[in-house]
Amino acid sequence: MNANFFSQIAKMDITGDLHLIISKGADDTLIVSTQLNNEHCGDDAKNCIVPLNLKGTAAELDEGYFERIAAPIEKASGLMVNMEAFLKQLEEAQKQSAMEKEKAEKERRDKEARDKKYKEEMAKADELEKEGKHREAWMKVPDPTEYPDHAEAIRKRKSQLSDKFASPSLFGAE
Repeated sequence: MNANFFSQIAKMDITGDLHLIISKGADDTLIVSTQLNNEHCGDDAKNCIVPLNLKGTAAELDEGYFERIAAPIEKASGLMVNMEAFLKQLEEAQKQSAMEKEKAEKERRDKEARDKKYKEEMAKADELEKEGKHREAWMKVPDPTEYPDHAEAIRKRKSQLSDKFASPSLFGAE
């Protein structure tokens, strides 16, 4: 007896375990239940795939079993592989989303910290100006390159302060 059963299974393009249950039916028929199980697929939807049941005589099953199961089993295998790939990509997308949220939150905190430092430095300059210490106030006004969002306001403030401690005019106040 030379059967090519296992050679036929080896030719199939499947990922997972092939489960066969063979039962004897009435009138010398056999009932063959074939189901593919892929333990690597994490999606519970794989459990909705029902076994493929074929009924026939031994001769009929010898002739047409693999022709009938090959396409559906390979399709089920591809589906389970795709479900697992989908779950992995979904998990990766969630990680990326969390990373992007974290990055945006960090940028927001950094901007708030820079704005707070800018306001503190400007308040110190205002305080020194009120005390009549215009040169010191000018020195406390931050560098425009450190705060590009406020560069124009910084230049204007420095200009106002420098006007107050500039050398007096030969012709008096204008």
